[in-house]
Amino acid sequence: MYLNCHTYYSLRYGTFSEEELLRLAQGNQVAQLVLTDINNTSACLNFVRKAPEFGIKPLLGVDFRNGVDPCYVGIAKNNEGYLELNNFLSEHLHREKEFPPVAPCFENAYVIYPFEKVLLHEIASFREHEFIGISVANLKRLRFSKLVGFKEKLVVQQPVTFRNKRDFNAHRLLRAIDNNTLLSKLSITEQASEEEKMFPIKNLAAVFAEHSFILENTEQLLNACSIEFDFSEGREPQNLKTYTGSKEKDVVLLEKLCEEGLPYRYPEGGDAVKARLDKELQLIKKMGFVSYFLINWDIVSEARRRGFYYVGRGSGANSIVAYLLRITDVDPMELDLYFERFINLYRANPPDFDIDFSHRDRPIMTEYIFKRFQHVALLGTYVTFKWKGMVRELGKVFGLPKEEIDALSDGHFQMSRLDGVSSLVVKYTRLLEGMPNYLSIHAGGILISEKPLHWFSATHLPPKGFPTTQFDMVIAEDVGLYKFDILGQRGLAKIRESMEILERDRPEDFAKIDIHDIKRFKEDSKINDLIKTAQCMGCFYVESPAMRMLLKKLEVDNYLGLVAASSIIRPGVAKSGMMREYILRHRNKGRAEEKAHPVMLNIMPDTYGVMVYQEDVIKVAHHFADLTLGEADVLRRGMSGKFRSREEFQKVREKFIDNCRKKGYGDELIFEIWDQVASFAGYAFAKGHSASYAVESYQTLFLRAYYPLEYMVAVLNNGGGFYRSEFYIHEARMLGATIHPPCINSSFGTNRLYGKQLYLGFGYLKDLEARVTERILKERILNGIFLSLEDFLDRVLISIEQLGILIRIDAFRFTHTNKHELLWKAHLFLGKSKKIDHPKLFAPKQQDFRIPRLHTTDLEMAFTQLELLGFCLCSPFELLQEPPMNANGSKDLARYLNRYIDIYGYLVTVKNTSTHNGKKMHFATLVDQQGEVFDTVLFPPVAAKYFFRGRGVYRFYGKVVSEFGFLSIEVIKMRKEDYVQDPRYADMKTANRELFLKKDSK
Repeated sequence: MYLNCHTYYSLRYGTFSEEELLRLAQGNQVAQLVLTDINNTSACLNFVRKAPEFGIKPLLGVDFRNGVDPCYVGIAKNNEGYLELNNFLSEHLHREKEFPPVAPCFENAYVIYPFEKVLLHEIASFREHEFIGISVANLKRLRFSKLVGFKEKLVVQQPVTFRNKRDFNAHRLLRAIDNNTLLSKLSITEQASEEEKMFPIKNLAAVFAEHSFILENTEQLLNACSIEFDFSEGREPQNLKTYTGSKEKDVVLLEKLCEEGLPYRYPEGGDAVKARLDKELQLIKKMGFVSYFLINWDIVSEARRRGFYYVGRGSGANSIVAYLLRITDVDPMELDLYFERFINLYRANPPDFDIDFSHRDRPIMTEYIFKRFQHVALLGTYVTFKWKGMVRELGKVFGLPKEEIDALSDGHFQMSRLDGVSSLVVKYTRLLEGMPNYLSIHAGGILISEKPLHWFSATHLPPKGFPTTQFDMVIAEDVGLYKFDILGQRGLAKIRESMEILERDRPEDFAKIDIHDIKRFKEDSKINDLIKTAQCMGCFYVESPAMRMLLKKLEVDNYLGLVAASSIIRPGVAKSGMMREYILRHRNKGRAEEKAHPVMLNIMPDTYGVMVYQEDVIKVAHHFADLTLGEADVLRRGMSGKFRSREEFQKVREKFIDNCRKKGYGDELIFEIWDQVASFAGYAFAKGHSASYAVESYQTLFLRAYYPLEYMVAVLNNGGGFYRSEFYIHEARMLGATIHPPCINSSFGTNRLYGKQLYLGFGYLKDLEARVTERILKERILNGIFLSLEDFLDRVLISIEQLGILIRIDAFRFTHTNKHELLWKAHLFLGKSKKIDHPKLFAPKQQDFRIPRLHTTDLEMAFTQLELLGFCLCSPFELLQEPPMNANGSKDLARYLNRYIDIYGYLVTVKNTSTHNGKKMHFATLVDQQGEVFDTVLFPPVAAKYFFRGRGVYRFYGKVVSEFGFLSIEVIKMRKEDYVQDPRYADMKTANRELFLKKDSK
């Protein structure tokens, strides 16, 4: 009887989930009901999936509204009707246009006009599929209305939005947030009626007893509708079924492509390669994943045609077929990649392929996919209300002052000491927390479907301009839609720009480079030495302090070691305590036999019986706990995100424990292994994924080893990496570059290398407008370099403020005129007004002004650079008020091992973390006076007394210690060193002080 039910996917309106709606219906003896969220279908698929558990027949529709003003409710007779409703809704969402007062003539959907709307618009006739909705509140007015004569068109439309008073209060708060208004000023027209509740079916029937024909009409309408989606384990994938239009042709094409790839990937051939290929092809065909592989092949082939760099990773990187099709550059034979992680007969979903492109190339590839295939959409995701954001929103709604909102947001309060209003904010924040706030876009998921995507949901059109589903990846997989991950990555842009720089500046070297010759890179001693010494600044995935530390501890000097390190560094392995255990077993080969359980060591001999890769979860579940491969995969997937709460995951967990007990394992061992699985599986990489990252790391390491300056410029021009730009500039200097501040005649928007001269880009000047940079470059390209300040002013439209920035950073140093003199000239020429842009028939005659001789000190220049660039180009140690008392640096740590050292360092980065009992500690990386890096650790007692106060030079006293050969300093005490007074303001302060003393003496 309920044709108009809302969940909290009626965004900022509804108050409970689709599962809670079903539970509510079950409690009220409702056998069938229609989910009709407002302009939204996010909950529809999961509503259909969960309904059988509650013994309810699910039906789907949409509550079409302009804002909160109801227009009509559409109810799908069947899946085709649901498609019609989604098409109609999507068209209006994409174009942001209002819904018309009269609905279109749907072929497979009913339309219900609310009683009030029929009266308002004086609708006098109704088509076969159209009805008039009567709520409990409307009954009193119906008998006095002419609409009572439309007996066959009247149906029950009792909206369901609330369960109780608390829901209604939450609804009012959501409406106030949506309208950005105080709760006290929320208009009644922006709210639903408090009577929009579900009543027991008997009560509803009793209310409409005098109008039994309305009940009969409603029953007939509900019985005429049905909706079906397959959520069974054996469901067919809903992705595009064929690539060529024929399954037979798809198979022929896939086999042909694999044959063509064999000589390129395996010139030496081999029976093992052929056996692995045959095994994979047989299973891919049996599972119906042929088109999935061909679509990925199509995407990467187009990327290569366009000259785009890409990395294929994910579990698909375990596949030899993917390797032959050049979807990935990871050789599964070399790494003995676990085939069952990639695909097995018990796995319903195809393997994951994450294809990374440069952040510049990714939009182009996304557009290609949308044009190349018919039924395409980006995958949606929900942004939910989080604590801090909710406190701020509700604080504003309740009219709290900013100071009180800030205090609540920080979480430092006692409920007993809060006033009434603050208590309400906390109460309702906890109620609303976790509700969907708005729809967004999955990081990289694209759906390519056999059916139109509107078969599954409506789509909206975010700023990216591509249709996006109103459901997320979890329910997409449930219904058989598997995403293609097309991701953006800056590391690839760095490789691409490095190659472009080489092509432009060193074409003879560029012609010799094959950046995809990974096999040669793996055997290059110069590259492997960089890994061994952890000289990896700027290199993809291996440049962070933690990775640098791990590489030294593991003594990594080859590709296989880097593959392992790429996964060991992930949070889960460290959290489980197995990172340390892995290092111990790696450095002491006998320890594995002593400490590892024989079954674990037999399953994972290459990693000393330690779970390192994601597929290790499958191996342990399958071989240690005797789970089927299908159950093991449920376990792997269940370790992350929403799957963890799914019933199937809980059942597999219980079976894992039961099976182990049946095998005679003790509970201590069982739960130790389970805790390891549970602690890291959601964070670990698949081995093929780690290998893909290691391949890209080797590409960047090759560039750093042989073309370090070109590569460092590319790093800087593509957003840097783990560190601030300042440190990549420092690294370029350490690699032999001479660093120049921006120059009018030599700089561009980004950094530019001339031999070993690196000119910083105008982009570092935070206050310089982009349009000014564009004018400078356009004029310089069209008419040549600038000859003087006067020449520049004749040719470029610029304000005195913008010109002042360029002069102060010494961008006119080619004139050999002091910048203070140039600033005098600029003010005399331009004054305080903006320069007027007008056509010049003749070059203007510049007046000759006599400027006093002025000078600039290096110290003044350093502080100007700090202000305008955010860093200075001299050594920060030169700015100290008191010169360092010693020259100790990274080179001296070995000499001071197990002794105490006094050392100065310029702060690079700090990692703040907590011990298992919640006490704070810090790891800091710094640069010494010679420009080399060293590391410090502040354990909780020291971290409680000392803390880092932003960038600058710090002096440390501490003990040099070694852990697995990695040297660091355990700090005992530290202090931040003061810089000298800024000379640009020193004279002003002195003058002010003298003036004050003079006045005071009077």
